[in-house]
Amino acid sequence: MRDFRFLALSIALMLAGSSSTAQNKHAVGPMVVGYVFPQNARLEPGQIDARSMTRINYAFANISNGRIVTGFSADKENFAFLNGLKKDNPSLTVLVSVGGWLWSTNFSDISLTAQSRATFAGSVMEFLTQYDLDGLDIDWEYPGLIGSGHPFRSEDKENFTLLLKELRTRFDQQEKKTHRRLYLTIAAGMSDDFLAHTEMDKVQRYLDTINLMTYDMYEPSSDALTGHHAPLYTNSADPKHSSADASVKAFEKAGVPAAKILLGLPFYGHMWGQVSDQNHGLFQAGKAVPNGYAPYRLISSTMLDHGYTRYWDNTASVPYLYSDQERIFISYEDPESIAKKCTYVRTHKLGGVMFWDYESDPSGTLLHAAHDSLYSPPTKALTHK
Repeated sequence: MRDFRFLALSIALMLAGSSSTAQNKHAVGPMVVGYVFPQNARLEPGQIDARSMTRINYAFANISNGRIVTGFSADKENFAFLNGLKKDNPSLTVLVSVGGWLWSTNFSDISLTAQSRATFAGSVMEFLTQYDLDGLDIDWEYPGLIGSGHPFRSEDKENFTLLLKELRTRFDQQEKKTHRRLYLTIAAGMSDDFLAHTEMDKVQRYLDTINLMTYDMYEPSSDALTGHHAPLYTNSADPKHSSADASVKAFEKAGVPAAKILLGLPFYGHMWGQVSDQNHGLFQAGKAVPNGYAPYRLISSTMLDHGYTRYWDNTASVPYLYSDQERIFISYEDPESIAKKCTYVRTHKLGGVMFWDYESDPSGTLLHAAHDSLYSPPTKALTHK
């Protein structure tokens, strides 16, 4: 009987390993994935709390001549540093994220032909081996869309799928040789436009997780009205009717399993100026202000209880700040809203959370709120449908 069980287990493992997709290969338990973005700075001991994270996505690698390349001067040293954190957390994985808002220029080109996809995938394999990394996060902003001014094509929709398929095939081949899992993930836009320009039902087959960027729904640079930039639920007074919940449901409807979705958490806020004191500034006309991107470290140390009053939107389940003297409105995330979102993740059986970015809250206040909320005893289920 023991030999039979061993044989059955061996066959099952062989069959699982033969799949060219990531359909049933999820991490156990909810994940906490953090983007680390030191740019040209070298990471230092004590700077990263590895025990509170499942995975680190190091941002960003770039693309040059069809190949993945390092993006910043200290990348080599930082990759070694992050791998060293596995001594504190042996289950930690370290991925490199390629692209981003400013460096998505070459994705359409590298995805265009079988040869260009093969060239890029080959360079990825070399890159991961050279720096001893656990996988790749594709942050293409966005297939079929201009993003911050990048070239794009109508064919991006299908070519995005083909690029991920090529990468997954290479990863699976390498895994059979080394018996080491290589993870493939993407950062996904939360909008209907992103879904319309991708084939998420096909794309998800090749991915371990999808990092859903459920933030920046309102930004001072593009929105003349103030609003929650990362609401959990839709406020009926919101002209855009946007929320993380609505985005999750849209991705599930598009064919993405809940267990592969990581809910995005912003560790920063957005600021509007010249906002009238109506509804404490929420959904009011406003103007962009200098340095309107506000990391949580700045909000918590110089704004909260320093001339700014905190308000809570019970419907959207997020906070906001308003100063009637300065006429400034701030949409942001705090430990209470993080806990609400983590309860949502557990209730809806999502894969976990991801956040941008570690440097915005070096104190770890928001990270610990996420970790503790995901791994604490279950609380009463949410009543929202």
